[in-house]
This record gives sequence, structure tokens and C-alpha cells, in this order.
Amino acid sequence: MLKRSRLAFAMSISAAVLCGCGGAAETARTTTDASPVAAAKDKKHQFESAKADCMKQKGFKYVAYVKPEKQLSDQDRKLASGDYEAMRTYREKYGFGIFSRHVYPTEIGIETSHEEVDDDPNVKILRKFSPAQHDAYNKAKDACISAASKQVLGLTVKSNIDYFGQYTLSLRRLRGAELDGDAKLVELAGSMATCLKGKGHPVKDTKPSRMQRRGEDLFMDQQGAIGREQQGDLPKGPKMTKETRQFQMPTLSPQQARPYLDKEIKAALDDLECGKDFYATYEPRDTAIKQRLNEQFASSF
Repeated sequence: MLKRSRLAFAMSISAAVLCGCGGAAETARTTTDASPVAAAKDKKHQFESAKADCMKQKGFKYVAYVKPEKQLSDQDRKLASGDYEAMRTYREKYGFGIFSRHVYPTEIGIETSHEEVDDDPNVKILRKFSPAQHDAYNKAKDACISAASKQVLGLTVKSNIDYFGQYTLSLRRLRGAELDGDAKLVELAGSMATCLKGKGHPVKDTKPSRMQRRGEDLFMDQQGAIGREQQGDLPKGPKMTKETRQFQMPTLSPQQARPYLDKEIKAALDDLECGKDFYATYEPRDTAIKQRLNEQFASSF
């Protein structure tokens, strides 16, 4: 499994919002295993079962659907721990994981994302609906995710979108409190920023959480700009300001994307050299925060 960029995370949320599902196919079941991993897995099944029961009461078919746990490789675990050699190996080929999705589409590209969504039987159900049925389904789904969140997770959410919004907001708040407020990480992020500036790289914000995403943000902005050049601003998108821009995925062949990826790889390797000590401290703590949130929200982001 390749390290997932923030773009991949955003796309997974968009797909889940579209289909109102929780992951890949397994039926809900209980377990007597009291381990934290098994308990978290059981909560996902309970959450999906509660949604399915609610949807049935509202006259809609919904398949309790939980993504099978992907087996992490040794490389995956090393990446999550901020291991320098693992990160270097990844970045030498994929950079920050942005333009590489165009150069290696069958590995981390759009095709993979679509395959994951297409495995969900709820997507197939939705494809048969008329626009009016789709609207009715979404209204019922919002009510059911609200009820299931309260019943199983103890969370108060208004809708499917609100559920994902609360996850994202919680992640931002925890990073701010536990990572951006940590004196050691602040010191390491400052040293990393000084090193990057010395290599000619722009640094706008030295907070630890921003330094960790600095490279991805930079190349995601570049990718989005290419998309807007190709397609123009979407007519139904948000009003454009200096702070708000539409993200539009460009269409690039591997050959067209290669020069962008080459620049991204160089920047990613500079970023890693400057942030070697920073990532070794930041990544395992960030991974732990996301694991806690995945348990709280019965999610797999």
C-alpha cells in the first residue's frame, strides 16, 4: 500500500459523501475479542447495521458495508513512523504523492479510487435511482446517519456531510492542541523552515501541522491551477477569493505530468533532508491521533 496523500484523503471523503457508505464489503457482525483493534472493527459494523436498519424503516435498501482492513506492509508502518529511509524511498519515486497519480495512474491514480468506490453495493443501488429518488434517498440517509451516530458513536451530527466535516474539524483541533502546541515540535519545525528557506523553498507558516503539509499544499495548488486552466472555473462552484479556490483535477498523460513530478521529487527530497528529525517526531504522533479519531468515528481514513 502506498502512503496516501491529503488529496487521496479528500477524495475518499468525497466518495463516501456521494454514496453514504462506510467502506468495503463485509456484513455486520459482533465479536468477543476485547482487543482495541477488534473493538474498533466491531463499532464499524454496529454503525453500518444501525444505518441499514434505519434506512429499511424508511423504505430504502442499504447494505451494511465496512471496508476490509488492509494489511499494512513493513514499508507502510515505517512511513507512518516517520522513518527516514522509508520516506526517502517513497519520495524518490512519488514526491509528495501529487503529480505521481498521473504518472502512475494504476498505482495511486484515479482508477484505484474508482475501483474502491465501485466495490460498494450501495453505489450500484444509487445508480438505478431517478433524480427524485436520489434526493429522497439522501434525505433519508442524512436522518439515518444522524440517528446511528447518536446511537452507536455518541456523536451529534446533522447529516452525512456534517459527519465528515466533524471528523476533519476534530483532526484539525487535535493537531493544533497536541502537535502545534508542543515545544519540541515547534523547535524542530522552525529548524526545518530555516533549512528550506536556505535551499530557496518558500515557507509561509512554521506551525508543525502546516510544515508537515507544506509540500503537498504547494503542489496541490499547482495541480489545481492546471485544472482551472484546462476547464475554467466551475459555474456552480464557490465564489473565488484569495483564500478560496476551486480544486479541479487536471487531465494529464504520464508524459505530460512527468516534468511536474520531477520538480516535485526534488522539492520532496529537500523537504525530507531538512525535516528528517521533524518527521521522526511528528509522524508517529499524528498517526496515533488519526487512529484515535478513526475509532471515535468508526471510520477508516
